[in-house]
Amino acid sequence: MKSWMVMAAITFFVAWGGNRFLTREGIRWFNRQRRPRWLTFEGAIPLIWTVIFICATWSAVVVWETAPGQPLTWLVMGGYLLLEIVTIAYTPLMCKLRNLQVGTIIGGTGFLLSLLLGLLVRQIAPTAVFLLLPYILWSPIGTYTTWEMMHLNQEDDD
Repeated sequence: MKSWMVMAAITFFVAWGGNRFLTREGIRWFNRQRRPRWLTFEGAIPLIWTVIFICATWSAVVVWETAPGQPLTWLVMGGYLLLEIVTIAYTPLMCKLRNLQVGTIIGGTGFLLSLLLGLLVRQIAPTAVFLLLPYILWSPIGTYTTWEMMHLNQEDDD
């Protein structure tokens, strides 16, 4: 089996599995939250994250193809997996706990993890870092958006 198939399958199943924890009540709670007026692109967010996950998976494939089975490569593969788990945990955890601060913390954690992963990836396959740039650039926007929502909905976010 080709490495890209394995990594695409892992990416898909982690995302699918993580979203199985979403509840209708949690989604309804999130949909009722006030948004900043400047958030005009909310409908595009699922597409944006799809592109980000494709790029990150492709980055992982480039790393694996460059140095398959090396100890540092395995560490980096664990980093990609951890980053996806943290990213996927954002919505289910925030909605389950009904707490935008949790979402802000998870978003910030994902951003920091992506920076650390980028530093590790650079040592193996410098070109693969460019495929992580969509994550590195977008996650602060998502985190800031959640932070703004947290302030707009303080009375609801206990």
